[in-house]
Amino acid sequence: MRIEDLSSVILTLVTFLPLAGGLLLTLFPRRDRDIRIFALVISLLTFVLSLHLPVHFHRGLAGFQFEIDSPWVSTPNIHYHMGIDGISLWLVVLTTFLTPLCVLISWKSIHERVKEFFILLLILETALIGVFTSLDLFLFYFFWEATLIPMALLIGIFGHERKVYAAIKFFMYTMIGSVFMLAAILWLYARTGSFDFVVIREQIASGSVPGFPAAGQWLFLGFFLAFAVKVPLFPFHTWLPDAHVEAPTAGSVLLAGVLLKMGTYGLLRFNLGLFPEQSRYNAPWVMTLALIGIIYGALVAMVQPNMKKLIAYSSVSHLGFVVLGIFSFTQAGLDGAMFVMLAHGISTGALFMLAGILHERRHTYEISEFGGLASPLPVYSASFLVIVLASAGLPLLNGFIGEFLVLTGAFQAKPIYGILGATGVIWSAVYLLWMYQRVFYGKVTHSVNNSLSDLSGFEKWAVWPCAAAALVMGVAPIVWLAAIDPAVQAALTPFVRVASRVVGQ
Repeated sequence: MRIEDLSSVILTLVTFLPLAGGLLLTLFPRRDRDIRIFALVISLLTFVLSLHLPVHFHRGLAGFQFEIDSPWVSTPNIHYHMGIDGISLWLVVLTTFLTPLCVLISWKSIHERVKEFFILLLILETALIGVFTSLDLFLFYFFWEATLIPMALLIGIFGHERKVYAAIKFFMYTMIGSVFMLAAILWLYARTGSFDFVVIREQIASGSVPGFPAAGQWLFLGFFLAFAVKVPLFPFHTWLPDAHVEAPTAGSVLLAGVLLKMGTYGLLRFNLGLFPEQSRYNAPWVMTLALIGIIYGALVAMVQPNMKKLIAYSSVSHLGFVVLGIFSFTQAGLDGAMFVMLAHGISTGALFMLAGILHERRHTYEISEFGGLASPLPVYSASFLVIVLASAGLPLLNGFIGEFLVLTGAFQAKPIYGILGATGVIWSAVYLLWMYQRVFYGKVTHSVNNSLSDLSGFEKWAVWPCAAAALVMGVAPIVWLAAIDPAVQAALTPFVRVASRVVGQ
């Protein structure tokens, strides 16, 4: 197949190959080893196919690439419209990168209903990729809601003690928030006659949508609420710690690594893309909520006795940086927000893997149950240290670049935002390094910890690619930023117009 032919169908292949694999798995006999191997092959093949996107992506272009736009349903006017730009490109690759690692980390930890587990994992991958590639709002909403079912089932079936409670809470919070976005989408369709994101954006920009000036604020809030719950932005975050603590390791990895990015991606793509004037008007209180989330998430993480809950609250803090960068309306802020999304997906996903590995050996996440693990588990402790330092924002690792750019953008927007945001960097170092010190240093306080086994082959193959990615992203961030930058500049164009109108008035 020629490159041009592959490029015309690549998004369909990458999006739906995991779903096809999941459907094929339903036909497999219940031979667990064969099921695991097949799931790994499908997820690896999806990752390899997704590498076509960055390799053949034209980094100087700001518009959508690899587009597919075909009529799907005539009434209502729904198109199979897919495409990616620099904003969605790396989120697709992040999803396909983490999924095979989730298969590996679940190789020996899932013992019952193995077939169902990997079917749900592959279906979830398709839904997540679909969210980032859809340019038709109906298609986007379909994939958005489709992520809920496999994730809720992964938590509710394969989770821990309070798994059903956590699954229902996750489902209800995100489902209710999404209803407001659905109402906004239907209003836009009723006034524009299209679900197409590009068409709606152009009509709003040209002022040809009847009744939009009066409805704009409500439409902004409808989209914002759905995305704020998913991020989750303070005070909509209470579902997250329960979902993370009760989820199986692979569920936590995809939840933190990709699912939360659906919210920040939505804010950047739809709230800023469709409602620039409303975004500018609402930015002060949105940035205030982001700053509260950064500081509150970090302070609550500091006092957590449970390792997984500590990592969950760290997500609340780190995703606050993303929202802060997005609503700074600066080149540095938006570039940094995108980079933090990717860095957080790698480092926090790896932290959940490492916490899950320890839980497999001791069946607890309580920090007090550990101590002195550096002696019996040298490879594990060294791997954990690299990921902790990446998450804490050590220079030359991936966490540093994004946070530096976000804080730069926040300072440009308003110095106090940058000053308060910078305290989050300090707190994150405190809670992460303190957790590491309590788990790995000192004397071994529980004799059972002396006999724990170090990282197995499958676990190394799951964790070490994340450590390598953290290093490469920290040393060569331009590889990612070169594709992100033109799309961010295009996203900021309406805000230049909004600013000039305000000055003119």
